[in-house]
Amino acid sequence: MNLEWLGYLAAVLTTLAFVPQAVKTIRSRDTSGISLGMYVVFIVGIVCWFCYGIVLGSWPMILANAVTFVLAAVILVLKLRHG
Repeated sequence: MNLEWLGYLAAVLTTLAFVPQAVKTIRSRDTSGISLGMYVVFIVGIVCWFCYGIVLGSWPMILANAVTFVLAAVILVLKLRHG
């Protein structure tokens, strides 16, 4: 098995696991159960993984973290606006 495909599988699964919570939060605008500090740290971590993926030239890592960053950033903005 090509290791690149393993990376794509991992990227798809971890990103898809995050999508239902992101969609629910975006639709409801309810961020009361979300920790602001956790989301800030989470987004910094995603940016680090994204940069690491660029350095390695790993498209699975780059794409997965780009998608997750957008979703997490939207949730963070909602948290900042709606508390």
